[in-house]
Amino acid sequence: MKILNPTQIQKVDLFTIENEPIASIDLMERAAKACTKRILELYPDRDTPICIGVGPGNNGGDGLAIARLLYQEGYLIQVCILSPGAAPSQDFKTNFGKLESLRMLNLIELNEVSDLPSLSSGTIFIDAFFGSGLNRPLHGLAAQVVETINKLPVRRISIDIPSGLFADRHTTGPSIQADITLTLQVPKLAFFIAENNLSVGQWEIIPIGLSEQAIQEAQTQYFTIEESMIRSRFRKRHKYDHKGTFGHILLVSGSYGKMGAALLAGEAALRTGAGLLTLHVPECGYLIAQTHLPEAMVQVDPHRSVTTALPAGGPYQCIAIGPGIGTNELTAQGLHRLLETVKIPMVLDADALNLIAQHGWQDLIPAGTVLTPHPKEFERLFGTSDNGFSRLEILRERAMKMNCYLLLKGAHTAIAFPDGSIYFNCTGNPGMATAGSGDVLTGIIGSLIGQGYPASDACLIGVYLHGLAGDIAAGKWSQEAMIARDIIYHLGAAFNSFE
Repeated sequence: MKILNPTQIQKVDLFTIENEPIASIDLMERAAKACTKRILELYPDRDTPICIGVGPGNNGGDGLAIARLLYQEGYLIQVCILSPGAAPSQDFKTNFGKLESLRMLNLIELNEVSDLPSLSSGTIFIDAFFGSGLNRPLHGLAAQVVETINKLPVRRISIDIPSGLFADRHTTGPSIQADITLTLQVPKLAFFIAENNLSVGQWEIIPIGLSEQAIQEAQTQYFTIEESMIRSRFRKRHKYDHKGTFGHILLVSGSYGKMGAALLAGEAALRTGAGLLTLHVPECGYLIAQTHLPEAMVQVDPHRSVTTALPAGGPYQCIAIGPGIGTNELTAQGLHRLLETVKIPMVLDADALNLIAQHGWQDLIPAGTVLTPHPKEFERLFGTSDNGFSRLEILRERAMKMNCYLLLKGAHTAIAFPDGSIYFNCTGNPGMATAGSGDVLTGIIGSLIGQGYPASDACLIGVYLHGLAGDIAAGKWSQEAMIARDIIYHLGAAFNSFE
């Protein structure tokens, strides 16, 4: 799914109005009905008190229409009108007239913060003050009202985007801290930025029938990974396939005290369908690897405790390196030789990335390589950033400059392609924030590349499956009780979802 900026969304709105055709007020009504339907599903009890905050623009017009529809459903409604010196839009005025015709008496004009009504803990506050077109931080009365609402013991639902939050750049002023955001038709880039989590809460896409043609024609570099996208790339097995069909992966992983990383990545590679797997481990890991993963072959490094001799060639279709290898100088020397001579697709993770950052070897990374840093590893590699938006720009620029695939791991893992596009993953949950989860992802992506998937498809499928398996595991064990192995053990269920 495309992620569009406010200007693009406005163009899609106008195209829909002109070509459906539909009057703008009727499109607003359609959006209000879709949001109201979802609110009714969330809070079916008509005794639930609802307060709706509206501003003078079209987001406020949406709020007025929702207020009318909920009132007609039998809810007790209060409407707080905030007009910070701006002229109301025509559609706002139309919906305000419809609301007045119902003789709703609980229309409250907010001229100062004290005009806000006293709201009990059972109240739902629907935020429709300002939409995605906001172009400056909230200040004055608007900022005070938002800050006050955030302190109230209510459940907050924002329409389209939390008021005060910028859709496509860093927010400096206050914004509504929504529990739920009902966003219209397409997600906003701000939803994928970690520092906006308190504002956005849980977000849902509410389709309102905007023109699919206009959306498809809109040019963007930001996308979400959808199930349909994964299905279209997923390869089914055929009757006469054999283990040679599904590639031979070399996994360079583990060191004294960190052999668990090798086992997690190795088992994940096998569970993802690798035909053959060779583990390259230090001598201390030989017995551990052979015992725990009898399906894998084991290649023993000359050193007892760390990896020193990293093979750059061999009968392999992919080399995955990094989990648990440590940052010993002998390991660094071996990695340097590998980077200079390797001709096989690679996945670099964990300590491989730390060693590259430590020695400044970023320019040695071959084109087409997949890098899977978490935020701290990313900072070591490419420097710090002031906010999530600037970090995304660094991510994009580096992927393009290096001609590599960069996976910035997080709640919505961002995958930057060499062409500058960025894909955000929407599977996964906080239960996956546990030791070894990243090692599992390395094994999954390395396995897919080894099976012949292009790096782009391996990244998309791998991240999606990793998160989906985590979601299935959380459903069984809970987020709190999950460990990394649970992700591996539920990869089968994730694959079965495509059958």
